[in-house]
Amino acid sequence: MATGPVASRVGRILVRSAVTIYDELRSLTTSSPARFAVLVFVTLIGLFTVLYSLPIAAADGRRTPFADALFTAVSTICVTGLSTVDMNAHWSPFGHVVTYIGVNVGALGVLTLASILGLVISKRLGLRAKLIAAGETNPLRVHGGPVNEGQTVRLGEVGQLLATVALSTLTIEAILTVLLYPSLIWAGVDPLVALWEAPYYAAMAFTNTGFVPNDGGLVPFADDYFLLSVLMVGVFLGSIGFPVIFTLWRQRWHVKRWSLHAKLTIITTTLLFVAGAGIFVLLEFDNPATFGGMDAWDTTFQSFFLSAMTRSGGFAVVDIDDFHGSSLVVGSMLMFVGGGSASTAGGIKVTTLAVLALAVWSEAKGKQSVEAFGRRIPSDVQRVALSVVAWGATIVAVSTITIAQISRAPVEDVLFDVISGFATVGLSTGLTETLPDPAVYVLAATMFMGRVGTVTLAAAVAATSRSQLYSLPVERPIVG
Repeated sequence: MATGPVASRVGRILVRSAVTIYDELRSLTTSSPARFAVLVFVTLIGLFTVLYSLPIAAADGRRTPFADALFTAVSTICVTGLSTVDMNAHWSPFGHVVTYIGVNVGALGVLTLASILGLVISKRLGLRAKLIAAGETNPLRVHGGPVNEGQTVRLGEVGQLLATVALSTLTIEAILTVLLYPSLIWAGVDPLVALWEAPYYAAMAFTNTGFVPNDGGLVPFADDYFLLSVLMVGVFLGSIGFPVIFTLWRQRWHVKRWSLHAKLTIITTTLLFVAGAGIFVLLEFDNPATFGGMDAWDTTFQSFFLSAMTRSGGFAVVDIDDFHGSSLVVGSMLMFVGGGSASTAGGIKVTTLAVLALAVWSEAKGKQSVEAFGRRIPSDVQRVALSVVAWGATIVAVSTITIAQISRAPVEDVLFDVISGFATVGLSTGLTETLPDPAVYVLAATMFMGRVGTVTLAAAVAATSRSQLYSLPVERPIVG
């Protein structure tokens, strides 16, 4: 007799709970885009950890240990490429499909995902939803205060940007797949197997992840310069960032019409690519374990390939552990810089380096303002750039000290893998697979902070900060 009223009350409670959750999520999407972005990534990592923990995800049909499942989920969603297990041998076809989906979802970016989910919840792309999406292209939007619309993408163009993100991802990966498929067949891969490996490699290149679907990784293709070149192109397109792709798509080759962000990204990326390759040639030409046994052409090409992959690609033809310590330092520096803003790459971003370099140059010349290509870079952008470097260096230092203390491994190996994790590169000296569980958790947290972004994390933490309606007296301490 009481079943009906009880069921009715339970139904009303469930409906009220669902409405409350809906309202809270909608409020979060409009009041704190940064915190919502962090929540999105945490939720995705939790979901993929569960998927990787399923017995069906492992090749042996057993449940994967939690530490390995969590680390793989973080590495996949953060498009890093580091792993504590053999990615090819450990996972079943279901696990590989989970990885493929995860890297493409993670490559869209934190605030892009937040904007898409916010659009689903809010049913429209209003001002707040546009601000969430625009925050991916300009981290300054997660802070209070005015934002110069000309810096990256205007709010009116956010809808077009989201379309560009989706279409460019699908189009570029499809083109890469078409180019890679015949190359894999020429290398002796079964045509049916190549139907899977080609899109997998394409996704791992464009998302700058670096996982490989076959035994031996890229070693069997070490002399296939066409395949390696296609991978480099994919990594480059993924690393320059969606705002730059958006600018190139709209302006084509009208360089004068490019945004300052696009110009700084393309120029700095090219300079680092060439300079990195040149330095690797100088440091490794006499190393028999790496480039010492190659001719001039092979050495040059492999140096450019290594330079591209240390920017965030994560693919490797030569064992990283065989490089000189000096080369590992250079690689660490390139990894720390990473790729472009709002891209699938990690690091502090090339525009951050460019802004700081321009600021130092302007200070050396005694200029009152920082200028580039006929534009003035405001002081708030310079402060954010400095903050990103400071926070990034702090995260890397704390993580390196902690993991070195836990694992007792050589600090140079720890530093390389930590920077690789922070910058979501995926190259490793071999240390990551041997780390104990506590160190695995620390490195997973480092990857998460590196992918989410120091600016987004800081904004999420400081979202409740209050505005100060007064200013204190000025006093200048001695600096330098």
